[in-house]
Amino acid sequence: MSHKIELLSPAKNLACGIEAVNHGADAIYIGPSQFGARIAAANQLSDIEHLINYAHTFGVKVYITLNTILTDKELENAQKIIYQCYEIGADAIIIQDMGILQLDLPPIALHASTQTNNRNLDRILFLESAGFQRIILARELSLTAIKHIKANSNIELEAFVHGSLCVSYSGQCYMSQYACGRSANRGDCAQYCRLPYTLSDAKGDKIVENKHLLSLKDLDRSDALEDMITAGITSFKIEGRLKDMNYVKNITAYYRQKLDMLLERNTKQLKRSSIGKSVFYFSPNPEKTFHRGKTDYFLYNRTPNMVQIDTPKSMGEIIGKVKNIAFNSFELTEADKLQHGDGLCFVDTKGGFKGFRVNRIENQNVYPAKKISLAKETLLYRNFDTAFNKCLKGKSAERKIAIDFTLTETDNNLILSITDEENIKINVDFKIEKTPAEKPELAKKQILTQLSKLGNTVFEARSINIQTKEIYFIPNSLLANSKREAIQQLLYKRNQLLPKNFTPKKNKGPLIFPTTEVSYFENIMNNKAESFYRQVGVKQIAPAFEICIPKNPILMSTKYCIKHQLGWCPMEKSLQASTPPEPYSLQTGNNTFTLYFDCKQCEMQITPFA
Repeated sequence: MSHKIELLSPAKNLACGIEAVNHGADAIYIGPSQFGARIAAANQLSDIEHLINYAHTFGVKVYITLNTILTDKELENAQKIIYQCYEIGADAIIIQDMGILQLDLPPIALHASTQTNNRNLDRILFLESAGFQRIILARELSLTAIKHIKANSNIELEAFVHGSLCVSYSGQCYMSQYACGRSANRGDCAQYCRLPYTLSDAKGDKIVENKHLLSLKDLDRSDALEDMITAGITSFKIEGRLKDMNYVKNITAYYRQKLDMLLERNTKQLKRSSIGKSVFYFSPNPEKTFHRGKTDYFLYNRTPNMVQIDTPKSMGEIIGKVKNIAFNSFELTEADKLQHGDGLCFVDTKGGFKGFRVNRIENQNVYPAKKISLAKETLLYRNFDTAFNKCLKGKSAERKIAIDFTLTETDNNLILSITDEENIKINVDFKIEKTPAEKPELAKKQILTQLSKLGNTVFEARSINIQTKEIYFIPNSLLANSKREAIQQLLYKRNQLLPKNFTPKKNKGPLIFPTTEVSYFENIMNNKAESFYRQVGVKQIAPAFEICIPKNPILMSTKYCIKHQLGWCPMEKSLQASTPPEPYSLQTGNNTFTLYFDCKQCEMQITPFA
């Protein structure tokens, strides 16, 4: 059997979701009106229903992100939302809170959010036994770890391939809640990881000043898709429910093309999980829509320079270096790549991030729209490409389902048949006095022309076969009506064939949690979640950080390491002869934090300043 591969795209809203489908997504994830991990990307039920109806035409699935932790008062409304989403045809619910498993749920698939800290086999086997259909893996997992999980489990595995990265293990970051009362686990992260920090040693001496030491580059695993498929990934997820439409269009199209090349080379082993072909009216390029640089983030091994230390903003693509400076312009050898309105940016000699718009270009001279201080040899980036964004604002893609028409006859009727890419077939009989055409070639041409006209439908004619004994005269209006009826019936039949219910797997044995004691890292915020953990054998339960701040808490656990970033890793030969005395501290504004390094586990922890 073919292995189905899914490209999963984000949708901030209905418009983004529609364009994600058009640009080649096999599945969409979108937030409901409440309880999604992106509080600024909530959507009304009517918009989600519209998206589901459109997506399902192509066999594209829609997943609902209900992946925050909930209070006791919120559980009833969460259950209501799940039922509403099920009734309008949603394909799965993505959750973090185990209290939801204690609710009366409809027969809908459950996906374990990456917020459930899915980074070891024991947890994944537990969640599989608990009834989840899919696990969204921690971003930090290596190919070796993914292979191990796949070899020892029978659950679908989803992994992020592109987009913004949380520096902390997902679901394990409490810095925002601690510093300003905004919980990442409740969809309201203040993104303290994107702020500038000053790093100091134990004596208070500054090591690095005012740099974005925790702001990771963006994930880009576009060159590792085949390895990830081999490791066992079935769903490739693009981050970005807060990103704009141009990002969704560009990145979805980029990965669609990448995956299609793999599918074409492996037609016997791999199969796309939805139908319809997208045609693009632009050349996708991930450096042209929100791009902080790229990292594969531990997929193969630990690499240096995982952070974009100068800015958390999009830097875009490298354009070139400044050659000469004039009074109100500068010479750039690659100036012919630019045009009026482009946005350029650079890091100045003091390490500050600056940007400006291009006013005009004459020969190799660039005239900024405002006065800007540049030095020779400054490396320039373009983070806004006027022509590219103009292209994306228009119709940048369309997606069509290929259908085959066949015209046959019985003794009394003609039969128009339509067969789509999934071999779903519709027959429409229409009575006609079978009069041979006086000009058969012209009549045949008219039939072919009429059937190929599919207007604004989601279909395109792949083949038209006339298998009648003779070419008959068929009035255009009659053929057009029969075609319209056949298409309507095909759409209806496609909708009826969609699975309506999901049957969860039954756990064969007793459900037992891997440990009998859990800390605030399990994010238990309501009584039903606590009840769930009691039922699976947990004896000692700590409440969520949002309820009670524990003594000496770990605010963030991360596989990324500042010591490694600075070349001071004691596990590598690059260790300097002497390093500043520990513990180190990070300071931003009025907040100061302490760093601890667990070199045996190859992890860094951030705690309140001690």
